[in-house]
Amino acid sequence: MGDETQQALSALLHERRRFGPPEELAARANAQPGIYDEAAADRLGWWAAQAAQLQWDEPWSEVLSWHLPDARWFVGGKLNVAVNCVDRHVAAGHGDRVAFHWEGEPGDRLTISYAELQRLVCKAANALTELGVREDDKVAIYMPMIPETVVAMLACARLGAPHVVVFGGFSAESLRGRILDCEATTVITADGGFRRGAASALKPAVDEALEQCPAVSRVLVVRRTGQATGWTEGRDHWWHEVVNRQPETHQARSFDAEHVLYIMYTSGTTAKPKGIFHTSGGYLTHVTATHRLIFDIKPENDVFWTAADIGWVTGHSYIVYGPLANGTTSVIYEGTPDTPTRERWWEIIERYQVTILYTAPTTIRTFMKWGDDLPGRHDLSSLRLLGSVGEPINPEAWMWYRAHIGGDRCPIVDTWWQTETGGVMISPLPGITATKPGAAMRPFPGVEAEVVDNEGKAVGNGEGGYLVLSSPWPGMLRGIWGDPARFAETYWSRFPGSYFAGDGAKKDEDGDLWLLGRVDDVMNVSGHRISTTEVEHALVDHPAVAEAAVVGASDPTTVQAIVAFVTVKGGVDESGGVGVEELREHVAAVIGPIAKPRQILLTPELPKTRSGKIMRRLLRDVAENRDLGDVTTLLDPTVVNAIRERMGAGAGEDD
Repeated sequence: MGDETQQALSALLHERRRFGPPEELAARANAQPGIYDEAAADRLGWWAAQAAQLQWDEPWSEVLSWHLPDARWFVGGKLNVAVNCVDRHVAAGHGDRVAFHWEGEPGDRLTISYAELQRLVCKAANALTELGVREDDKVAIYMPMIPETVVAMLACARLGAPHVVVFGGFSAESLRGRILDCEATTVITADGGFRRGAASALKPAVDEALEQCPAVSRVLVVRRTGQATGWTEGRDHWWHEVVNRQPETHQARSFDAEHVLYIMYTSGTTAKPKGIFHTSGGYLTHVTATHRLIFDIKPENDVFWTAADIGWVTGHSYIVYGPLANGTTSVIYEGTPDTPTRERWWEIIERYQVTILYTAPTTIRTFMKWGDDLPGRHDLSSLRLLGSVGEPINPEAWMWYRAHIGGDRCPIVDTWWQTETGGVMISPLPGITATKPGAAMRPFPGVEAEVVDNEGKAVGNGEGGYLVLSSPWPGMLRGIWGDPARFAETYWSRFPGSYFAGDGAKKDEDGDLWLLGRVDDVMNVSGHRISTTEVEHALVDHPAVAEAAVVGASDPTTVQAIVAFVTVKGGVDESGGVGVEELREHVAAVIGPIAKPRQILLTPELPKTRSGKIMRRLLRDVAENRDLGDVTTLLDPTVVNAIRERMGAGAGEDD
């Protein structure tokens, strides 16, 4: 990074606010101060102690076998993931404990105990067996946020059939590509789901995808919306007809710790998504330990809500596997935060007395934009802990989250991790850490992370660089499905001996970690490397700004130029309440003149996926006047076209 940018970044991340753990939480916390030293003194022994809290049918002979880039954890050990998530809690006398409070978007509700979940999973496993699913068969799951989605995943895990969950917002083409890549032979889907007050069909996309997937011989369909569906006799089966008539018991088998649990596809630098796969013993150990310690889970008292979609890794790790393995009561919600009103989330927290909320900064900033009064109308006093996930959180959103959702009493755990890592890697521990707004703080115990320069040398405090993981961890990806060469090249070639996360990071003056987003979101402006996250933080620091997305656009003079897309807070008149030049000068004041955007476009909305991620790729296409390509995964595809029209009209140009 250039000297000017480095100095500006130091000023931006010079955060003096500290929020220590509440005394009562600290006294009873699952993680106590000696945990970091204990893990550092014997890292593998510490992870073995975490694994020992699971139910193993055969013990392991070796904690870790490591031959870069191939890792095997808990070598020789055998277990069943579904048994660990359900059966063992019933056997321990906790069958009456609620596993899930489920709420559908139209308002239908269902509460499922661990004993009921066990019966449902056994029936589904028997149904899949009857249909011909066997160990190692891949099962694609293309479902809305309904209880059957969790049941299907656990039934697959019970049978040793790796599941491939495909987010319900993806197109038929995306589904087809994933099915073909992993050679799935079975699809579990629904007629549709509910989104923004309307039924959204899913089965037609499956039918279209399967026109070119001849290996798929069975499709199991949940009736959710009652929409008419196409039907292929002999291939398609109704869930209720096949599953409901099955026995309620099923004899589970044990599988090797390295048996593949699931494959999840994530975007890469090429057009072809990467099939990241995780195995059973190490992954379950990692998500169980991080869930228990980072969220300070007390399963007999807590109601945990990860407000994400199961189609993403956050849903896998912290809706399904981590919480269930810890015997936790969780909330699952099918729909969007603004259906039927923008108070839906706060009503859910009141109704189920949610104690822990885990959501994305994008969603938090949306709530900020909607105003402080909406959460203020509801009793959120049941909350005791808040979490953030998915992208770096700017300090302003962090403070709003703490004040207006957490009542200035709830610690915030800002977590960094990836599909590839399986579980959280960097986070505060709520009973130990004095947190800073916007900082991820330090690696989880047993995780070794570092910030390095271009040569792979560790940077000092107050400096930025590339985030790497310097030793294996239990939840790590075991590869890219069918492409070991791409696995080695993508993750292990940039800094030999270390996993390169693809993210930039900064150590502040205390050595605490701040995440700066993807390195491909680092712009080269006149030779200065400027993170889009830095500029976004500076923009959202302005009192009138609710949300900002920044991209780099090609520029003949500066190589890249900074283009910002900004939404203002509710009640602020975007035409007169805040000026483009005022925002440009604000960025210059916070970071430095080199970071002043060439162009700022004020827009009522930003293009987001249905999971709430801002589609910066599309904004880059808009900024450079390229074809937009597929926009089917957007929550509202019309937003990006409206932005393009504004851009074409010259709105927000620097005169």
